[in-house]
Amino acid sequence: MSDSLYERIGGPDSIKEIATSLFKNHTSNPTVNNRYVNSDPDEVIRLVTEFMCSGFGGPEEYTGKDMITAHTSMNISEEEFNAVIDDMMAALDENNIGQGIKDEILAILWSLRTEVIKL
Repeated sequence: MSDSLYERIGGPDSIKEIATSLFKNHTSNPTVNNRYVNSDPDEVIRLVTEFMCSGFGGPEEYTGKDMITAHTSMNISEEEFNAVIDDMMAALDENNIGQGIKDEILAILWSLRTEVIKL
């Protein structure tokens, strides 16, 4: 049996580093930074880390809201969704994640599109 995406990335510490880079990228991206003005960075990073660990095959339990509940009434645009994907790809680059893993993560993100756009 092949290693999970979670294991291939390097487990929770590596995933937390990616989540931290992602938060930094979001807060410096003019397309989405207004979404994070009143957020608690530590809480966002904790939840994103849990979400990725759980979704990538790790043992961690995601304690946040499901994607539809979390994004309902946010009216997220296509432009914002694409900016989030760009920020994630940059975070993966910043953490030296290879192209094969990046492609897998891109597919996962794209599969969540209908759970976050224009709800």
